[in-house]
Amino acid sequence: VQLLEAGGGLVQPGGSLRVSCAASGFTFSSYYMSWVRQAPGKGLEWVSGISLDGANTYYADSVKGRFTVSRDNAKNTLFLQMNSLEPGDTALYYCARRNEGALDRWGRGTLVTVSS
Repeated sequence: VQLLEAGGGLVQPGGSLRVSCAASGFTFSSYYMSWVRQAPGKGLEWVSGISLDGANTYYADSVKGRFTVSRDNAKNTLFLQMNSLEPGDTALYYCARRNEGALDRWGRGTLVTVSS
């Protein structure tokens, strides 16, 4: 099982960024997936989740209306579109697989820095 995030970088406040997560080693379409972030010096914060077929999506209040999660099961890839970024969104963003109620596999993360 491997999850590999990509697409992080430096963006100005108010800007947009899309990060992705390439999955391999398991049947991607059979699992609910999540995005979790960790800001510098802080704990883990769940950001978003998406159902197996992508029909249902869920967001933390802190990102609702600004972030959009999606998935391409044909390409085994998870996405997080982030708009209206704020300095408080600066974090290491992880994708994670949910299995029997727990996030059992994690990627190494991609760093998003929001700064002018």
